[in-house]
Amino acid sequence: MSRDTLPRPGSRLRPEKTEEPATRTQPSPRRQHWTKRPNPLAGLGSVIWLAIVIVPIYAMLSASLTSQDKALTGNPLNPPTSPTLDNYNLVLHSGFGHLLSNTAIVAVAVVAIVLGLSVPLAYVAVRTRNRWSGLAFRLFLLGVAIPAQAVVVPLYLLIAKLDLYDSLLAVILPTAAFAMPVSVLVLVGTLRDVSEELYEAMALDGASPQRMLFQLAIPMAKGGISTVVIYAALQAWNGFLFPLIFTQSDEPRVLTLGLFNYVSQFGVNIPALLASVVLSGVPIFAVYLVARRALVGGLMGVGGK
Repeated sequence: MSRDTLPRPGSRLRPEKTEEPATRTQPSPRRQHWTKRPNPLAGLGSVIWLAIVIVPIYAMLSASLTSQDKALTGNPLNPPTSPTLDNYNLVLHSGFGHLLSNTAIVAVAVVAIVLGLSVPLAYVAVRTRNRWSGLAFRLFLLGVAIPAQAVVVPLYLLIAKLDLYDSLLAVILPTAAFAMPVSVLVLVGTLRDVSEELYEAMALDGASPQRMLFQLAIPMAKGGISTVVIYAALQAWNGFLFPLIFTQSDEPRVLTLGLFNYVSQFGVNIPALLASVVLSGVPIFAVYLVARRALVGGLMGVGGK
């Protein structure tokens, strides 16, 4: 080492730079710029959207815990001074459990039918390379553009011909049929992400198409399947047109039709009506909380196609 290259007294020796491993990828400076820069406009929009959603829910919960006279005269945004559960007791003792059980049966049956038919159809549409599978997939896509109101009269005649009028099957079958096009579309987008090499590896092992469906395609499409489950459950839970047209008696009545009847039954009892709305939303909100991650992941995967 020469004299010019010796470190001066009191100066710190800088450690030599070590190269990063080749396998480690650093985010680009542009990406770091976008991820670290605050976005006040997006934050303001989020706060406004949250206020639009939260304020009506708070007013509904607050009014459902107050008596009838205070709900009509007081400010709906003020918290209840003497909260009571009488409105919830009134709703629970007026046939709400029967409506809830019918709605749960319809939702479970619709999800089972949609999953049982949509998954094999989407698998065939992805794996089969002929014009008939492509034609069948395009026919399913036509169902996305057909509104239920446009075919309610033919459906009514078909339900009456099959002697299913005024039964839960009259609600389950049309609801599942109208949930199928979107479900097949979501599952086809998800199954197309499964690598072709994985199918070829299983085929070399002698796997049948059924084994590849159950051991490869379905496990790899959990996000899309979760999205379809929640979408079909929401369609069945919030469906109103088919229960209104295809049922008449109290026996097959579901929750949405019961809430519609509560408007006349509790026409002057607004807190009881709001309590029934709160109770009807609790089960589906619980399902959303449980499957929230899978739903968001599935929707993001489909949107990225």
